[in-house]
Amino acid sequence: MSAFLYAATRTPFGRFNGALAGVRPDDLAAAAITSTLARVPRLDPAAIDDVVWGNANGAGEENRNVGRMAALLAGLPVSVPGTTVNRLCGSSLDAAMTASRTIESGDAEVVLTGGVESMTRAPWVLPKSAKPFPPGDVTAVSTTLGWRLVNPRMPKEWTVSLGESNEQLQERFGISRERQDEFAARSHQLAHAAWESGFYDGLVTPVEGVDLARDEGIRPGSTPEVLAGLKPVFRTAEQGGTITAGNASPLNDGASAVLLGSERAASAIGADPIARIAGRGVMALEPQSFGYAPVEAANRALARAGIGWDQVGAVELNEAFAVQSLACVDAWKIDPGIVNQKGGAIAIGHPLGASGGRILATLAKVLRETGQRYGVAAICIGVGQGLAVVLENCDVTGAKR
Repeated sequence: MSAFLYAATRTPFGRFNGALAGVRPDDLAAAAITSTLARVPRLDPAAIDDVVWGNANGAGEENRNVGRMAALLAGLPVSVPGTTVNRLCGSSLDAAMTASRTIESGDAEVVLTGGVESMTRAPWVLPKSAKPFPPGDVTAVSTTLGWRLVNPRMPKEWTVSLGESNEQLQERFGISRERQDEFAARSHQLAHAAWESGFYDGLVTPVEGVDLARDEGIRPGSTPEVLAGLKPVFRTAEQGGTITAGNASPLNDGASAVLLGSERAASAIGADPIARIAGRGVMALEPQSFGYAPVEAANRALARAGIGWDQVGAVELNEAFAVQSLACVDAWKIDPGIVNQKGGAIAIGHPLGASGGRILATLAKVLRETGQRYGVAAICIGVGQGLAVVLENCDVTGAKR
């Protein structure tokens, strides 16, 4: 038995402290659920066997199982269960992978997956002291991004910042600042062109009460020359720093949802499947090497799908940083032109828990638009992990059902 993608939508991705800053993450998640189910009006929501939802931070308003809370807020019957998974940046892709296994095992016919993150609303946290009423100062720790409340037993080389990790990656592979800026400018230009052409119209639904129709961070005027004027953030130029605010993904708010089901669920869903989950892969490296982990994750997913890179016609690789994206593309030895053809996270944004669902849905639509049979969705994950999924286009003659 196989698992299939039937419908998917997402909210526009807002900037940090931007248009979506006033929206709770559980409400963002509910909006993505509502808009996705609107694509399949014949589906009785009571027929959804489970909701599997991704979220990375889990420290604020999305705490206490945001998957279940979002399902209730979206008006799903109380009989529809829900769970939340956390694999940091890969959470919503992990949710889809988990759901696909459940469907393949026969334990479910229809599973709603997705993810959410409001990086704007991520709170500061105060650790509890070992004793009451500590005499000294207590530091509030931001939960927006990166390591926090680190266990002192962790080796120092593991817990460097995400940016420093990727500066190490550019040293290792000799990826220049110029290549990074060119890649970042391409992301903005392609994302803008995709919006202008109407590609995202069917994938993105505005959040009710918010005046935001498109992804807020896209800057169509970005060029390599403009980006070259930005200063490095994590190392100085004198220290060889190459990563800037322009060639790395920003902080964002948003949600995505993907409806999966078995082949026989098509009649209950009232729609034909769009793509089949053909392979899955997971990989882990040293925590500071997280940006390179998608390389082997994708290779494993392809092996499980029984195909090679020569059969892949489209790749959606989450652009956490331009340097790690380039390192992965170089390692795969693929045509860069098939990667992120509709822009990537550097332009669109990277609300951690929502990005996996975004790249999976975008990949499915790109495959349909181009007529390619196979595509790969891959994402790097903090603390050294990577995930990948192979999709097979159901519109292509000979696609396995």
